[in-house]
Amino acid sequence: MVHSLATVVELVNTSPSTGGEEGLAGLAELQAFVESRQISGVSRLTARDLGQVRMVREAFHRVFTATDQPSAVRTLNALLSETRITPRLTEHDGHPLHVHYFAADAALAEHVAADCGVALAHLLVEGEAERLRTCAAPDCDRVFVDESRNRSRVYCDSRTCGNRMHVAAYRARRRA
Repeated sequence: MVHSLATVVELVNTSPSTGGEEGLAGLAELQAFVESRQISGVSRLTARDLGQVRMVREAFHRVFTATDQPSAVRTLNALLSETRITPRLTEHDGHPLHVHYFAADAALAEHVAADCGVALAHLLVEGEAERLRTCAAPDCDRVFVDESRNRSRVYCDSRTCGNRMHVAAYRARRRA
């Protein structure tokens, strides 16, 4: 589940909707994403895969930015209804035993929608929707899952956005 949540965050943050440039501009970027996230069972990627993954990415973005839990649930249910969720235990590529939720012959978009969608569904079912966050820095719209014990994380990355905001606050206090 942790790996799937990190995958969905990385996927969503490739979207121009999060304030950056298109991170999945072509098949080379999609292939790099598949490799970096160690998504198994993916063969040759096509332009269709790229388009479908972008659509799944935008649906996941709507889950993160939903104004309330019922909206997030509706969006996630709509996405999951398009998958053939087929849970099975597997070990591969040096990873310990874990569950895959996608059908064996699933295209990349269905694979990501099923595995990452189920991880998000577990978070919602456990009443942890508030852990799905958007960065609090005014110039950043990246998403993250707040894994802190006290649910206090507000920046997508403490080394970039967090540090930048703390330095700005310090400088503002020094000027006052």
